[in-house]
Amino acid sequence: MLYAIISEDIAESLSLRKQARPAHIARLMELQQQGRLVLAGPHPAIDSEDPGDSGFTGSLVVAEFTDLIAAQTWADDDPYVEAGIYTTVVVKPFKKVLP
Repeated sequence: MLYAIISEDIAESLSLRKQARPAHIARLMELQQQGRLVLAGPHPAIDSEDPGDSGFTGSLVVAEFTDLIAAQTWADDDPYVEAGIYTTVVVKPFKKVLP
């Protein structure tokens, strides 16, 4: 089943994001190589593809996991969580309808 992992950043998270990004991206690439990743990306803090120093306010990952516990465990092990970037992480089932 698909699960949405919706995360909110602390204020001024950009420098921490830059430090933890390689490990964060490596985990996402692993999901992609397994054919389980639907989409992933950050929420820019401003209305721009490249927010520059404004940074990001959070992230969204939609991926396939065996169950909610597996999705939550994966989310809890995110390098961004370890780095203290996220204030909240919500994991919930997701039903893709379109496209």
